[in-house]
Amino acid sequence: MMYEILVVDDEPMVREGLKLALEMEGFRAITASNGMEALKMIRSQKPHLIITDIIMPDSDGIEVICSVREKNPEIKIIAISGGGRISAQDHLRVAHQLGANGILAKPFTTEQLLCEINRLLSA
Repeated sequence: MMYEILVVDDEPMVREGLKLALEMEGFRAITASNGMEALKMIRSQKPHLIITDIIMPDSDGIEVICSVREKNPEIKIIAISGGGRISAQDHLRVAHQLGANGILAKPFTTEQLLCEINRLLSA
């Protein structure tokens, strides 16, 4: 079975880098540049897993997490953050409390990400 993963990040380098890394591991990766775009994609394509940045313009990762938990609770979510006005760990703690299945602080390694993806998809 080929798993589909949605990568949501407003930084093009991060988004495309994650997409490439996932495709090299055999996943089908799709991308969105903000939460609003991601929520539209989720309605038409039901990914197995979402990797979402927390701090983004237009609609942030917290909104993505809350909306997905309300409408599609079966979709696994990994929240990622490099911080902002508050630390990445604080953002990620909130994301976890709101329903993210996994959290990773930026920068993280491909191995750390793949370990978290495999843990969630095999659960």
